[in-house]
Amino acid sequence: MANLADNRKARFDYEILETYKAGVVLFGFEAKAARQGKAQLTGSFVLMRGGEAFWVNGIIAPYQQKNTPDFYQQDRTRKLLLTKKEIAELEGITSKKGLTLIPLGLYTEGRKIKLEFGVARAKRKYEKREKTRTREFQREKQRMMRA
Repeated sequence: MANLADNRKARFDYEILETYKAGVVLFGFEAKAARQGKAQLTGSFVLMRGGEAFWVNGIIAPYQQKNTPDFYQQDRTRKLLLTKKEIAELEGITSKKGLTLIPLGLYTEGRKIKLEFGVARAKRKYEKREKTRTREFQREKQRMMRA
């Protein structure tokens, strides 16, 4: 299980309530590029539309710039592969106000490329400040213990 891309900012900006994993429908050259680590999750999200799940604004840079087809868009919407039960569950969750689906990581499972995403609620400014404050306190405490 090789980790191809992470969305570190997501865990700081959002409170992750539950995580899911889904297969991603990719072109062959996109899969090669993703395995090379040319994928970005920052600013992307998962959207439920018409009984299907889509990964929107996820960027996978071209594998080889000169050999990339003319029609290729690196930030195109990609379909996610989920079971009917998971899709029904996620549609119910996203209908609630204030909850969204945020990609957390892109990884391989065997030969397949999977997207891990979470049901998230946006953190407020004071929650982010509190987390930063506790992290700095722990760091300072460790420094004092060493000295």
